[in-house]
Amino acid sequence: MKMARVASIESLTRWASRFHRPARRAAPMTTLEWVRLAPKLTNEIEPDDALVGYLVQNPDVIAVDRIPVDSPAVRALRESGVTLVVPLVSQGELVGLLNLGPRMSDQDYSWHDRRLLGNLSSQAAAALRVAQLARQERIEALKRERLAHELRVARSIQQLLLPQHLPQLDGWDTAAHYQPARAVGGDFYDFIEAPDGRLVIIVADVSDKGIPAALVMASTRTLVRSAAQQFNDPGEILACANDKLVPEIPASMFVTAFCGILDPHTGTLHYANAGHTLPYRRTRDRVEHVWATGLPLGMLPDASYETFETIIEPGECLLFLSDGLTEAHAPSGAMFGEARLAQALRVPLSGQSLIDHLLADLAAFTGPGWEQEDDVTLLTLQRRQEAV
Repeated sequence: MKMARVASIESLTRWASRFHRPARRAAPMTTLEWVRLAPKLTNEIEPDDALVGYLVQNPDVIAVDRIPVDSPAVRALRESGVTLVVPLVSQGELVGLLNLGPRMSDQDYSWHDRRLLGNLSSQAAAALRVAQLARQERIEALKRERLAHELRVARSIQQLLLPQHLPQLDGWDTAAHYQPARAVGGDFYDFIEAPDGRLVIIVADVSDKGIPAALVMASTRTLVRSAAQQFNDPGEILACANDKLVPEIPASMFVTAFCGILDPHTGTLHYANAGHTLPYRRTRDRVEHVWATGLPLGMLPDASYETFETIIEPGECLLFLSDGLTEAHAPSGAMFGEARLAQALRVPLSGQSLIDHLLADLAAFTGPGWEQEDDVTLLTLQRRQEAV
């Protein structure tokens, strides 16, 4: 059991020097050394040592040879020449010991000596407890500061993993928003421009938050990017990433992902879905899902994913997202939901203006005191109207 040093050790030394002397040994120990010996001895006491329980139940000044228990700590006290033990007990906890050697006069400690030591122990225990709490608070503050710094670094690294620039496609407008629920998160999106001009679009969500999700996110991003270099089909990209992720991901986690490959010249979008939140498509007269389904990544090996095809017509808009928006809750407990999102998408906005509109709707729904529950990722892609 770790015991802190007595805060006012010098004052205790001056007081103790009036009536005790060091134990006999080859090199005589000074009075100051005897008092400073207490932390060294108590640092060696284990939490389950019998001496701890005994002193908590019997917090009186006691001679070492009269302690009725035998334990490693008791034997260490005897071997060190300690004659008298003054327990420092605060709030039912042994916070320190004052260990004294034989009196310099060779007389036993008197009743008055013991009474004075007992009075001193209650004051010293309280002071020591305060010192311990202050020290612990400083340690905790340093830990919190170090953790906050590490999280800031982790967030900076994670931001670098996201696209630093959105793709510039002739005839298309793009915009993106990412807000983790904590310092770091498990959502990510990515754009990979192929040599033939096609654009690979990835949106994914790890089934957790915080640092564990961020680590899996970084690994998944690398695997998906590698698969996209090998295959031109979204279903094959997801299948390859899944097979590589299965042996690496923790058993309690998985990753949902949407993969699309867009030909910006024709508007053709090939896509596959690994259990991810369905994207939305706004046409001239309706808002609908871009439907596809599949098993999340990392759950089972050899999973297959079906690839679908559609054509994005001029004027149409796509919204890719994670479930952090639709599953956000108001103070009443109501969920934002898909119907509310579909209604918000009917507003004829695009790009960053559309994202700002959705975030404003979310803020109005959740209220000013909203504590974000999950990462929020929004990605819009709109094909411009052809000039008449």
